[in-house]
Amino acid sequence: MTPVLQFSPALLLRAQAVRVAFFDVDGVLTDGGLYFTEAGETIKRFHTLDGHGLKLLQRHGIVPAVISGRDGKPLRMRLQALGVTHMHLGTEDKRPAAEAILAALDAGWHEAAAMGDDWPDLPVMRQSALAVAPPAAHDEVRAMAHHVTRRAAGEGAVREFCDLLLMARGAYAAELAGL
Repeated sequence: MTPVLQFSPALLLRAQAVRVAFFDVDGVLTDGGLYFTEAGETIKRFHTLDGHGLKLLQRHGIVPAVISGRDGKPLRMRLQALGVTHMHLGTEDKRPAAEAILAALDAGWHEAAAMGDDWPDLPVMRQSALAVAPPAAHDEVRAMAHHVTRRAAGEGAVREFCDLLLMARGAYAAELAGL
């Protein structure tokens, strides 16, 4: 099969050295909506396309890391099911969390990519070699992103970001051909 998905050569070049991909949760891995039960519990919806993208990254040596201002059992369960082990949950100060993950992985900012949708994500996105935002991200976030996904958050935006990283690594076409 010949891939139909394409990214600009400049974007692929920017993504080539990425070893660590940082993800926000609300508005990136989810649609950003907060759903509450009558008991006051928060419910989140995750998309399977995004989950498979995170697994593909891991298969090809790119570490997905999640940094979120929120924490909760459903989120932890989903990340565990996907094999995501690098996470900082319940933190608003995301840059120190990202620096701790990079240090643990012996990686630098030049090997990092980040996907976020709002101001708390900007410090990590600005430092990373590649910054990506979903289309409904805050205007300032979209303006500084190197790429704005075509797909919406919680609807495959993370998968599009993962596919970009896989293409830059030269793994996308091989994965597709192996099907």
